[in-house]
Amino acid sequence: MQLTRIVEFHKVLADLTRIRIIALLKQGPLHGQAIAGKLSLTPPTITHHMSKLREVGLINERRDRNTIYFSLNEDVLESCAAAILSIGNGEGNMDMFVTESERAAILNNFITADGKLKTIPAQRKKRLVVLSHLVKGLEFGKIYSEKEISDYLRSYHPDYATLRRELIIHQFMYRKDGQYELNPPELWSLH
Repeated sequence: MQLTRIVEFHKVLADLTRIRIIALLKQGPLHGQAIAGKLSLTPPTITHHMSKLREVGLINERRDRNTIYFSLNEDVLESCAAAILSIGNGEGNMDMFVTESERAAILNNFITADGKLKTIPAQRKKRLVVLSHLVKGLEFGKIYSEKEISDYLRSYHPDYATLRRELIIHQFMYRKDGQYELNPPELWSLH
């Protein structure tokens, strides 16, 4: 999550109705009509606010026949809210999971002498260590095309699509409209 995403997150929260929706969803999943009724708003107004919350990943949706139930994505809420406090502290979240000697052992097991990735680790902790190693060759603040990221990852391993997807899933990178940007280390999703 780069700084612009943090700004967008806080812009979305800078609305009383959206804060009220979050408070309702904190109690459990609700469908749009129920939210509209509890807040005395029209369904189109709720649809508008839900789309804003969806843009920053704060809600999950589950369809049950013709009804869509919304629930709060508390992990995103917590990580985005905490992100602003961690900006500039220079500490990555990886330190909570592995020691420097563990990191070296993992990289020794998965990275060849010429810097190629032998296999993509199945264990989450090891995969995160490898991903954090792979992104070291990328520049903060630079926007990459999907082709540039694919070519970069292909130089490490033939399954570049999986690696690219993992970088997004674990918030090492942010993707929008086919463009990729490296997130600061303290924002990498390692929970």
